[in-house]
Amino acid sequence: MMKKFNVVVVMLIALVLGLVGPAAAKKQVPKVDNFIFFVDHSSSMAFSYKGQRYVQFGGVSKIMMAKSLARELNKMIPELGYKAGLYTFAPYKEYLGMAPYTQAGMAPAIEKIKTDYEIYGRLTPMGWGLEDLDKLPISTLSGKTGVFIFSDGDSNRGVDPVAVAQSLKGKYGDKLCFFIVDLSDNKHGQEVLKAIAALGGCNCIELGEELLRNEAARTKFLECALYEWIEDEIVIFRSIYFDFDKYNIKKEFVPVLEEGVSIVQGKPKTLVILEGHTDSIGSEQYNMGLGQRRADSVKAFFVKKGIDASRIEAISFGESDPVATNKTAQGRALNRRCVIKFKN
Repeated sequence: MMKKFNVVVVMLIALVLGLVGPAAAKKQVPKVDNFIFFVDHSSSMAFSYKGQRYVQFGGVSKIMMAKSLARELNKMIPELGYKAGLYTFAPYKEYLGMAPYTQAGMAPAIEKIKTDYEIYGRLTPMGWGLEDLDKLPISTLSGKTGVFIFSDGDSNRGVDPVAVAQSLKGKYGDKLCFFIVDLSDNKHGQEVLKAIAALGGCNCIELGEELLRNEAARTKFLECALYEWIEDEIVIFRSIYFDFDKYNIKKEFVPVLEEGVSIVQGKPKTLVILEGHTDSIGSEQYNMGLGQRRADSVKAFFVKKGIDASRIEAISFGESDPVATNKTAQGRALNRRCVIKFKN
């Protein structure tokens, strides 16, 4: 009878050991290291959009629309470790210097943008504004930078903005991207903005009115500009098993752990998750501690073999997550385990 019992246990453990399955989840990762809100503050932006009062788009003028757009985009930008700032051109002014990005930090800077300013005598040197942006802050930044340009594309003074943007792309290459929020209401402005957007593969462009009207459009625009989704995959490698009330590693499971160490050594970015479990004999508090000791013993094995402890998370589930019934000796044997997972 005992021999039959042992055969059953071995067969069940072998079955569990053979189960390797991925549990994928998506996470956001940044496409750029820095981004800048660059708002056209020229006279043309103070006029109504397409000659009409589009109150539903944030106000009666293009600058009001730009301010509303900045607000709405800021609410949706994930905090992924970017540096960010807010500047205007015509005239060039810093509203928020480059600093670690938070929605709460950007919001008051957006509110400082004036929308009731004198129109007449205020020209639109868009090209000069881009040149100023190059001097500070772009030239001081490291990594990849995206510039959100909120503009109607009009330029009636100074150098050609498309030529300046082209020069900047030549200087920085794919480390500089333009994200165009198109508030143009004439053919010339539309052509200028489209020409800037066409300068590189990492550039994005969308109509301002569409972004204000449609949350899905804002999401798509931000995904084009700032981040992407990748699979954050957790793979169940193997489980090892323990005797009752023990946490020492049994000799028959050493080869399993050595295989795991070898895999992790070959993948420097892979993290290890160790989940300690118990059967239901004993109190919940005791079993939580026992599960932790089991996970810690496996962690100690990995560390001794040269895996950095910072790459390993050891946690306990105690008796709370059984894979088999606790009413039989066979089931309890399967529950006394440490599950080894790899996170890519």
